Amino acid sequence: MNSFNNRETLIWLNNIKIGNRAVEKVLKYFKNISDIWQANSSEIMSIKGITEEIKKRIIFHRNPNQLDEVLGKINELGINVITVLDENYPINLRYVYDNPMVLYCKGDFIEEDNLSIAIVGSRKATAYGKWASEKFSHELAKLGITVISGMAKGIDTCAHKGALNGNGRTVAILGSGIDVIYPKSNKDLYNEISQNGVVVSEFPIGTEPYATNFPLRNRIISGISLGVIVIEATEKSGSLITAEHAMEQGKEVFAVPGNINSMFSRGTNTLIKDGAKIVLDIEDILEEIYELKEKPTSMQEKDASYSDLSIIEMKIVNCLKEKPTHCDNIVYMTGLDISTVNSTLTILELKGIVKELQGRIYTLS
Repeated sequence: MNSFNNRETLIWLNNIKIGNRAVEKVLKYFKNISDIWQANSSEIMSIKGITEEIKKRIIFHRNPNQLDEVLGKINELGINVITVLDENYPINLRYVYDNPMVLYCKGDFIEEDNLSIAIVGSRKATAYGKWASEKFSHELAKLGITVISGMAKGIDTCAHKGALNGNGRTVAILGSGIDVIYPKSNKDLYNEISQNGVVVSEFPIGTEPYATNFPLRNRIISGISLGVIVIEATEKSGSLITAEHAMEQGKEVFAVPGNINSMFSRGTNTLIKDGAKIVLDIEDILEEIYELKEKPTSMQEKDASYSDLSIIEMKIVNCLKEKPTHCDNIVYMTGLDISTVNSTLTILELKGIVKELQGRIYTLS
């Protein structure tokens, strides 16, 4: 039988769908987990703490050719594999319960990624939620803090884009195999993240995005970060599962308050009611997490970038500081005529200070 090392053996066990806790039992039983290739069937059947079904699956799938095929595909697709035995395994994830034994990656983790915050929320996000997600992720990225999310539609997508627009790093945790992009509409985002951060999956290559995968991946989103910000979540949102994982892992949980009449804010508002920290600005996060306390605030830098704006331009900027605003409301709030507002908004867009959302709603970049 072929001789495979410990790392390769972990990859093999992952590909025959042996769960992390079962692998932990195997790791404790053998001095080197690679000894499982030479062990006889009765020895494998004597491993304590795992079911007979799992033991029989290990015996049945001890096929070196199968592992050779997997390793060949990993090499062909340019996938970087990190196992729990490796020094570059994410430090924040190493000591959480049920941490993944194997991570398939597109891109590379760097030391700076240890300072990271997760942002999660509804797939069917409102304009307010998207704005908040981009705002916080952009500001975190500007401070050199890596943004973690799940690359789903809505809040997740905006979190990744906000970090990238802030010239920062972002990590996407998938609920599918590393080679299965979901949703397909995020193909360009997937490629951009892999060049400016890491795309990660614990699932074997080719795994489809089954619904049961997402609660599992949520524990990685929280585990790999120092804290989790929830932006817009319904009462039964998967984002609340991520928040639960974070609390169990001893991580900080933050929630952005929303409209009390919106179904998309019921989950976040309930989190706040139950003790999650309210997030109104970036300082609310920095002051709560020890590792981030020394990070300087970006607000002074922002104010400096507005110093060369005209009086009319600043009037409009001040209207947008609290939330995204419709151009008709800007007219009402500033007392300016519609043509002046429209032309000034165009100038501010060209300067990269504001951007238009759907339906003539504007926000600060």
